[in-house]
Amino acid sequence: MAIKVYGDPGSGSLRRVTTAAKIMGIEIERVKVDLFKGESQTDEFKSDLNPHGLTPVMVDGDTILYEASAINLYLADKVNSPLAGTTQEERFQILKWMFWSGEQWRIFFTSIFDERVGKTVMDLPQDEAVVAFAEGKIRAAATVLDEHLKDRKFMVGDALTLADIDIAAPFSQIDRAKPPLREFPNLMAWQDNLLKTVPAWAETKEEIDNRFDTFLASVGVEL
Repeated sequence: MAIKVYGDPGSGSLRRVTTAAKIMGIEIERVKVDLFKGESQTDEFKSDLNPHGLTPVMVDGDTILYEASAINLYLADKVNSPLAGTTQEERFQILKWMFWSGEQWRIFFTSIFDERVGKTVMDLPQDEAVVAFAEGKIRAAATVLDEHLKDRKFMVGDALTLADIDIAAPFSQIDRAKPPLREFPNLMAWQDNLLKTVPAWAETKEEIDNRFDTFLASVGVEL
């Protein structure tokens, strides 16, 4: 039985899972959950899959997991993938950056996306104080990343890991939410390298872009 992964093709978090699964050669059955139609907010979805009403969600037999990072670690464990590290030191460094990404990084991109994209679609005014706060947090974290990536092509070691996938996720909406990432040359060079050298990362970018271009056109919104 194939592993099922529920999510919307426009989701940067789903992108993390589909990219990792493809790199690891793990077959998954994708189940589309249309976030724009509120399909993750139904009582059934919350009861059976994720009480928070968020995606992605993985179902593998009796195992149900939400949170993309947890899903990726689960998948990597199933096939002993080097994406989760090849030594104990690498594994802990990867986990460090994955936890860092959740607490110091991705959350602030979500705030900017909600203000600049979500509220534009809903024809609501942006809260500039929220945007300014999130941009400040992003710049502080990006300064750390830019220094870390000064002489590196990958976050940990000499090859792609789950740390790269986690931290690269906000680039999914760089042209729509317009976070201040282009101010950091080493960070941008690292992302460009991922797009050039990791075919699955480039393919999932196209999927997200197509999903958003189609949706925004359907509601007559230009960002």
